[in-house]
Amino acid sequence: MLELSKIQVIRPYEAVIMMDSDASEQDQKDLFKKNKSIIESFKGEVNHIDTWGKRKLGNPIANKNRAIYFHTTFTASPECIAELERTMKINDKVIRAVHTRLSDKTPLSKHMEKFKEQLAETLRKEKEKEAKIKARKAARKAGM
Repeated sequence: MLELSKIQVIRPYEAVIMMDSDASEQDQKDLFKKNKSIIESFKGEVNHIDTWGKRKLGNPIANKNRAIYFHTTFTASPECIAELERTMKINDKVIRAVHTRLSDKTPLSKHMEKFKEQLAETLRKEKEKEAKIKARKAARKAGM
């Protein structure tokens, strides 16, 4: 009889990690070295890590208004995700971490293409919104 408990399923995941804005570059490197070693110990692999830099939080978390954002994609087992979440809860520099399971049908490279397209679209919309606001302010000044 085949034992199902010994079969390890590897699935694609993405994570958004927010670190304290006061975290040093060394703290950031240490976190990702540790995460990479955890992922590899569960027979997974890191696809990419992207730094978004310091950004304002939508709502303060633990009296913090800014955080350093990271986005990463990787393959891992569900047990690995539990271990990653456990170690990040212990780390004082991690404000929040969200892991999301991706579709098994879509390769990580395709997911990254789609993700980057969405980021570019969001940036374009933000620029349009800022341009409209500037135009309205200029019109108000001209009307005074």
